[in-house]
Amino acid sequence: MVESERLVPTALKSISETEFVVPEAKVTFRFTLDALGHATIVTVSGDKTTVYLRTGEPVHHVFHDYQRTEVMIPMRDGVKLHAVILKPADITAALPFLIQRSPYGVDNTDRASFSEGRPELARDGYIYVAEDIRGRYKSEGQFVMMRPTADHKDPKAVDESTDAYDTVDWLLKNVTGNNGRAGFVGTSYPGFLAMAAGIDPHPATRAVSPQAPMIDVWLGDDFFHNGAFRQTYGFDYVLGLESSNERTDVSYGTDKHGKPIDGFDYFLDRGNFDQDVKRSGAKTPLPTWKLFLDHPAYDSTWSSHAVENRLTSVAVPTLTVGGYYDQEDMWGPQQEYSKLEPHDAHHENFLVLGPWSHGYWRSSSRHLGNLNFEEPIGKEFRAQAEAKFFAHYLKDEPGSNAAGFDLEDTASFQTGSNNWKLYAQFPPEGSQPTALHLEGGGMLTWNDPKTPSTASYTSDPSNPVPYRHRPIQPTYSDGSTWSTWLIEDQRFVTNRKDIALWKLPPLKKDMVATGEVVADIFASTSGTDTDLVVKLIDEYPDDDPDPTMRGYQLMTNEEIFRGRYLDGFDKPRALRAGSVREFKFSLHDVDHVFKAGHTVAVEIQSTWFPLYDRNPQTFVPNIMIAKPGDYKPATITIYSDLEHDSNLQIPLMNTCDVIECF
Repeated sequence: MVESERLVPTALKSISETEFVVPEAKVTFRFTLDALGHATIVTVSGDKTTVYLRTGEPVHHVFHDYQRTEVMIPMRDGVKLHAVILKPADITAALPFLIQRSPYGVDNTDRASFSEGRPELARDGYIYVAEDIRGRYKSEGQFVMMRPTADHKDPKAVDESTDAYDTVDWLLKNVTGNNGRAGFVGTSYPGFLAMAAGIDPHPATRAVSPQAPMIDVWLGDDFFHNGAFRQTYGFDYVLGLESSNERTDVSYGTDKHGKPIDGFDYFLDRGNFDQDVKRSGAKTPLPTWKLFLDHPAYDSTWSSHAVENRLTSVAVPTLTVGGYYDQEDMWGPQQEYSKLEPHDAHHENFLVLGPWSHGYWRSSSRHLGNLNFEEPIGKEFRAQAEAKFFAHYLKDEPGSNAAGFDLEDTASFQTGSNNWKLYAQFPPEGSQPTALHLEGGGMLTWNDPKTPSTASYTSDPSNPVPYRHRPIQPTYSDGSTWSTWLIEDQRFVTNRKDIALWKLPPLKKDMVATGEVVADIFASTSGTDTDLVVKLIDEYPDDDPDPTMRGYQLMTNEEIFRGRYLDGFDKPRALRAGSVREFKFSLHDVDHVFKAGHTVAVEIQSTWFPLYDRNPQTFVPNIMIAKPGDYKPATITIYSDLEHDSNLQIPLMNTCDVIECF
């Protein structure tokens, strides 16, 4: 037999006295026997570097006997949604429902997948329900990407909140052995669905955990950031989700030699998003592609899809989870928490942040790319926060551990120090926004600028700055590095001439930053439109104890702003060539220790391709349909003087004077 914390006990097939295989899998276990015939060593095929030594008796884990049924659950408008129900047959006590609603298909939901995906919750014992949302897989109805929230005063109106309500209501009445409570959990799109379940919730809904939820896909989540269009993701994700009611694989094709085409070349060759759509092979633009083309600015269409303005009460205890290195929905969880926090009269709005990529808290790894956290922080979150949260609110029990759920407000894993920090609020008391000024000679300083200075570079849309190492694969294809691009070593672009760079001298002491980083940059362009990308970087010393991190340039914060929206996201306007404008925007939250000996750096550029479409740098009404002749080089100038004080607001936790400290 083979089992682990996540792998349910699985019988192995013997092919010799010392070799066993997993049925229907290409995995072979080879045992080495001692003189008495006892197994002392085992190796696994495909892993030539790891040898497992027997250290004691086998460790057995709890795996409940989840019995699987499929149902069609009627909604208030008659549409039926497909769901899989897993009910523990070996538990006699009444249990709560744990529900995940998804657009990604639930057919594969069973005892093994539940235990593999959420082992602590599976071990605690719940009636687990996985449901296809409208128009996806086996559910009836029409799928609408991030369906707008309806007027719940209208009894006939339907949205994801009402579907969650109707799902709970049906389950309570039709599944025996429940304790009258339900909770919702989900990551990414299912995170948005879990959040929706907490808006005008069913009385039996007692806890929700939106993890990396989509909040507003125009302002800062999947499809746009501050008006800049996420070209690769907008193309890939929509093609994969809306081509049919199931998942569609995305390919950029192959070249004449049969090699996969680099996404950088693929999108550069097409020129604009309109051409991406026309050359996609789709007969007509997919619904969300059409939204992109017809509504490039932030209008009522996009605001109707956003849910942040509906977060006006903590109607149900909420555990929001986010990653500092989330390549898809970093903004969503931070925004959700901050929107709910002013309404948290009963202290039921909780936040967990960690140095994870999108949903990586599912992993028990101690690493993310080159970063070593020295402990399995995903497992720690799941056991200490997630499992205890649901056990407390759905079962009145402590959960997987002896102590119960005791999170006061926020838990954050602080990078650099590699420690969990508990805060009574986020940002915590003591976080002090402090200006780090951009001055002449590529230097950063804590002093107000004394000598006026400028820094200029020429941005050429025909030679854009890549956002990750090439080749760039389709987002979710095999071998794609999409999930870790935010922690890539930035030295691969730092020496380009279309980037401006500023640095502090090496730090004398550890610099602790906890809270929101804000860029406040004064810039002009020789064109009539431009993008501004700002990166805050922790540059490791060349003698770092970890050889893989020597000289490494790690982004801690980064964001883009499209210049045409300086007067309002609903008011795209041309910039006046040569006119100095203030670009002030959030680079999001951080909890990081810049260690003594490290260097703090700031980079500014105007392309980030093909993650974001190229700004033509000449104003056009709709960049999605810009013509080749519209794309022109432009010179961008960053200003630093008393009137135009370009700086980053760093949320310092250090109590000493910054000049003396750093």
